Amino acid sequence: MAYEQKDNSGTLFKNDRREKDSHPHATGTALIDGVEYWVSAWTKEGQKGRFQSLAFKRKEQRQEQKPRQQSYAEQSGGTYGHQPADLDNDEVPF
Repeated sequence: MAYEQKDNSGTLFKNDRREKDSHPHATGTALIDGVEYWVSAWTKEGQKGRFQSLAFKRKEQRQEQKPRQQSYAEQSGGTYGHQPADLDNDEVPF
């Protein structure tokens, strides 16, 4: 049976790709009130001992932050180095 995320719960896993002190020690996901979140966790030392500091980010926010740039071919409606099919070679536009 496949794992199904239950509402108002989450999971964390050790971050094996951690390269800097600013990177989280663990990452995962949470489902809160039907909205999916990325979860990051840092293990820190405080006056009362070790604790976990958490950060939540909506999953769709990550995609909105870095919109995919269109290629030249997509912007011009043709492929690079080729003239769009709707222009006639016999007519000079200037």
